[in-house]
Amino acid sequence: MALLQISEPGLSAAPHQHRLAVGIDLGTTNSLVATVKSGSAVCLPDHDGRTLLPSVVHYGKDDELLIGHAAQQKQNEDPSNTLVSVKRFMGRGINDIADLATPYRFVDEPGMLKIVTRAGIKSPVEVSSEILKNLKTRAEESLGGELVGAVITVPAYFDDAQRQATKDAATLAGLNVLRLLNEPTAAAIAYGLDNASEGTYVIYDLGGGTFDVSVLELTRGVFEVRATSGDSQLGGDDFDHRIYCWILEQAGIHGPNPNDTRLLLTRAREAKEALTDHLSTQITAVLSDGAIVDLTLSAEQFHTMTAHQISKTLLPVKKALRDAKLNIEDVKGVVLVGGATRMPHVRKAVRELFNQEPLTNLDPDKVVAIGAAIQANVLAGNKGDDDWLLLDVIPLSLGLETMGGLVEKVIPRNSTIPTARAQEFTTFKDGQTAMAIHVLQGERELVSDCRSLARFELRGIPPMVAGAARIRVTFQVDADGLLSVSAREQSTGIEASIAVKPSYGLGDDEISRMLTESMTHAQVDVQARKLAEARVEAESIVTAVLVALDTDGQLLNDAERAQIETAIANVQTASTAGDADAIIAATEQLNVATDEFASRRMNAAVKRGLAGHKITEI
Repeated sequence: MALLQISEPGLSAAPHQHRLAVGIDLGTTNSLVATVKSGSAVCLPDHDGRTLLPSVVHYGKDDELLIGHAAQQKQNEDPSNTLVSVKRFMGRGINDIADLATPYRFVDEPGMLKIVTRAGIKSPVEVSSEILKNLKTRAEESLGGELVGAVITVPAYFDDAQRQATKDAATLAGLNVLRLLNEPTAAAIAYGLDNASEGTYVIYDLGGGTFDVSVLELTRGVFEVRATSGDSQLGGDDFDHRIYCWILEQAGIHGPNPNDTRLLLTRAREAKEALTDHLSTQITAVLSDGAIVDLTLSAEQFHTMTAHQISKTLLPVKKALRDAKLNIEDVKGVVLVGGATRMPHVRKAVRELFNQEPLTNLDPDKVVAIGAAIQANVLAGNKGDDDWLLLDVIPLSLGLETMGGLVEKVIPRNSTIPTARAQEFTTFKDGQTAMAIHVLQGERELVSDCRSLARFELRGIPPMVAGAARIRVTFQVDADGLLSVSAREQSTGIEASIAVKPSYGLGDDEISRMLTESMTHAQVDVQARKLAEARVEAESIVTAVLVALDTDGQLLNDAERAQIETAIANVQTASTAGDADAIIAATEQLNVATDEFASRRMNAAVKRGLAGHKITEI
């Protein structure tokens, strides 16, 4: 295989001991903590017997801090200091949440946005850590001991920034993260182990703020994620928002204040939940100016106004099946996860798409936490990890920039993780002593069309002729989907590395766009790559010939030198014109024109090497 050129830069437990580990579903709307007791995974309740903890944090007066149900009661009276659905802000910037109706004031700071509260400016990481602290305390009080670790679930399409933010929140909460686990995969663990059923399954996970779909193959105890897709900005909250907009329109409300916004969003959520079991529901509210809202919403109206959101969930489902090279008929069962899947028209849409009843054996609110608890039990050493395997995948290809602004993919998309892959690269110029490593994510051929993840430099490369150095670049993606990249020069052992932590999260819509563009522009990209490769090859040969002329030009007569210089000019002209075939042809003509020159240089080098030596010495 030809080497690619890169330019110079300008826990295991004792077998007798049961260790306390939990699975945590850090949800957008609600969060849960579960553990394995006597061989069965159960969700742990609070002192009032409630397993669901609303993912709500309230910053009150006099340093008052409320979490969960107590905080939820403050939503209407103090909305700007009562933070809900902060998971949607993890790893995000201001522009990413511009379309969301919220009563908060945001500050766009490096890394991710933050929220202005009475207690100061808070990041989504800090807010999430308060929820995790509450769940940690609940678990330790219930289990009567200190936790050794937790498996925390994340949407399958969370990228490095969002996953790292989740880890940071857990660390801030005092939790040891055994693993970040994709939510659909956690659901598969719960269903697969409980039902011991093999085959291909689709996990349809519609939570409060995110939608994920995974295609999984269960065979002889092995869970393999064949493909994933989804939308990190679509969930039950969006259905609430559609009802909220309908209320504003029907009641003639314009520019509601934060208190009224929160009140009406609450009434919208209550209406959505009521329509799960009823054909209509009453929506009543008294606004801050004394105006009264009194409306009736039917299930049919609700279905009509949210048909677009339902359709948006089916597109990633079809895409995931295409990625897995499967048809609808190949799917043995569909698992519904997330409280939003209780909506009748969601179940109807899934049933009609797959021509079968979706699986709802387990509580859709608890199934993810249950799967996470089973995984945590294994990772804590309480169960043999050879009972079953878990293989996740990465959503987009990872690679490096090479000469000409090209992307060389090192780990292709949908590769199972954890994984590590290495590839050798070399230098472009004579005497090159450093190499710039540019890490990229995406499916396109050119750097300009992919997402930049990180840059670092490898210095101290021994000066050699171009192409002689051997630099081994290793990409490693851990079980949490976090990437590290290292580069090592083989002869000296010098090494440089970086852990990739992007500043902002990559939304599912952007991921989908990148995948779509890679298919739409496939032919154009092939031609662009061909052109770039031809230019790089031409530049390399021209540079080498110019050096040779400067060093050994005396081996040529004037006519021969002029012929070579004309061939060089033809290559440079073709490179400027941008016709790959013309560049290749001109480069070949230059090779032909320099054949005799190369032969003379070789003979001259041999003569210089033999000078002053006897035949017997050779």
